[in-house]
Amino acid sequence: MGIDVWVPRGAADSPTADAGPGAAGMDWDELRQTVAGCTRCELAGSRTQTVFGVGDPAADWMIIGEAPGAEEDRRGEPFVGRAGQLLDEMLRAVGLARDKVFIANILKCRPPNNRDPKVAEMAACRDYLMQQIQLLQPKIILAVGRIAAQSLLESDDPVGRMRGRVNDFDGVPLVVTYHPAYLLRSPSQKQKSWDDLCLAMTALAEARA
Repeated sequence: MGIDVWVPRGAADSPTADAGPGAAGMDWDELRQTVAGCTRCELAGSRTQTVFGVGDPAADWMIIGEAPGAEEDRRGEPFVGRAGQLLDEMLRAVGLARDKVFIANILKCRPPNNRDPKVAEMAACRDYLMQQIQLLQPKIILAVGRIAAQSLLESDDPVGRMRGRVNDFDGVPLVVTYHPAYLLRSPSQKQKSWDDLCLAMTALAEARA
């Protein structure tokens, strides 16, 4: 269908097959246990618990957000609360149930006061996420929000400049959209997120073809 594909800077240097020395080769259970006991960065001292990710370990869709918030830290599950409810509604709009996708974050621990993740924290967590991608082998990745998109695509562009196109993340189509928390504050942008989901659906259909 002629979708333009954009390759992020440095993508060739960060293949999903190379999850780093700390997580490469782990299965789901090993990875989950390792994340639960992680002390790689200062966030280990302030978290209630890690937030590994939830969903179908054989899903075609992988949703990647930025970092857990207070409710996620308390419950150990990503995208709960009002933003999570909106994400669920967005998925249902394209015929997807929450338990039929896999949802994870760039960070597995909550930054204090919900501040933006630090570069060192994202680097410490990166091989966990890469191994999740390696195990899942998703057919489409939806990067939700600025921090997730910038980290995955190694870009400093705003979301408005990254969305509206299909990016190539080591052979996996990746579409950027707004974070549900932003959409709650700016409901006029919901149409753009719907367009992003439709683009992701089209990219997935092409990937399956």
